[in-house]
Amino acid sequence: MAASENSQPKKRSTVRHTRAIQFDRTKRPNSMPLDPQVSEQLTQLIHPLTLGQVAHFHRLGLRERLLTLPVMVALVLTMIWRQIGSTCELVRLLSQEGFLWCSPVQVTEQALAKRLMTFPAELFQRVLDDVLPSLHDRFAHRTRPLPPEIAWVRDRYEPILAVDGSTLDALLRKVGLLREAVGPPLAGRMTALLDLGSRLPRQIWFEEDPQANDQRFWGRIQAALVPGTLLLYDLGYTNFRVFRQLTEAGVTWVTRAKSNLAYTVERSLVNRSQVRDELVWIGSGADRQLVRLVAVLVGTTWRRYLTSEGDPSRLPAGYVAALYGQRWRIEEAYALVKRLLGLAYFWTGSANGVALQMWATWLLYAVLIDLTDAVAGQLGLPVSALSVEMTYRGIYHFTVAHQQGRAAELVAYLAENADWLGILKRKRKRKTPPPDLLTNAAGA
Repeated sequence: MAASENSQPKKRSTVRHTRAIQFDRTKRPNSMPLDPQVSEQLTQLIHPLTLGQVAHFHRLGLRERLLTLPVMVALVLTMIWRQIGSTCELVRLLSQEGFLWCSPVQVTEQALAKRLMTFPAELFQRVLDDVLPSLHDRFAHRTRPLPPEIAWVRDRYEPILAVDGSTLDALLRKVGLLREAVGPPLAGRMTALLDLGSRLPRQIWFEEDPQANDQRFWGRIQAALVPGTLLLYDLGYTNFRVFRQLTEAGVTWVTRAKSNLAYTVERSLVNRSQVRDELVWIGSGADRQLVRLVAVLVGTTWRRYLTSEGDPSRLPAGYVAALYGQRWRIEEAYALVKRLLGLAYFWTGSANGVALQMWATWLLYAVLIDLTDAVAGQLGLPVSALSVEMTYRGIYHFTVAHQQGRAAELVAYLAENADWLGILKRKRKRKTPPPDLLTNAAGA
């Protein structure tokens, strides 16, 4: 009787452990396997970088098993890309099909569940950090137009970056040990430093604390910047001391001005019906700084911006407003990784598991942006004219067409069928006047 009582808790623990990584997608059918051409492109880009991390894998004291780093990266990327709903289905597909560069492997569901929850997420982060420079280089060697405000400013500043944070969605309380939680806990907070030209991340940071304030990331953000950078950020990063430090480090910044901003006007540069531009003093003591306060009339509302660029000929008022509008690209990036690539759903309640999924999702985001940019280059259009989501969904149609012998090359197929596939966006009315109109109106 005593032996029976001792064995029962262990059995429940095993069941709980297995279910701890069930997705909230168990009723969704799996998507079809990736086309061999798509798999080959992913393999050429990512697989060598996973092999490059093997030495670090050993330095962490990890033993070689069936589920090695290359296998784990292939498995998690496929799981996210194909939106596979559970570890049970993962084990089944892994044993029958294999994933990307990995041949079929026989593992138990319990072994895979444990590996997903304990495998060091930093190894996935290192793969992402290694792949980003090559993707930025591919962007630089393609020929396609850029948004006019980005193209104009790139001759004066490089790189042009936007930074913002986003709270990861709530974890499901039915996941493992979270079942007893009072409310649905949040999965943490991420902050991305995004290149507005390529739309690729330069750096991404993760905090387990979902209440982490944006200000907590300033030290890491500053360490990632180089002189000559133009940085855009929103009101959550308002910090006069950091503003002064950025200026002294040779970083030009643009942000929104708070409604209760305290300032002293030094001199008015422009005062017209649609735009006002002033040199003003902000901050106090050692943090006091002379900056420009730009106000632009949009409809019946005045929108106010601060910038450390004191020369209006180098950064006219119209471009200040238009550039800040480009900051929305980072919000679109968060929407893509969360809603399209599934970072709004988590298979585990552990911080390590959340981080592992986050790094893998951003890796797929970077690959998808690279593909969209290649299609834009084929069409001779800016990436902003294309839908990243519909490019992703177009891969399914290419796979079917390729299997039927109607398509030979992915980028060419997506470009030729961009209108039919919905990849080409419908033109929308601008929310702000074009920068050249505002510049002309200001007489700059």
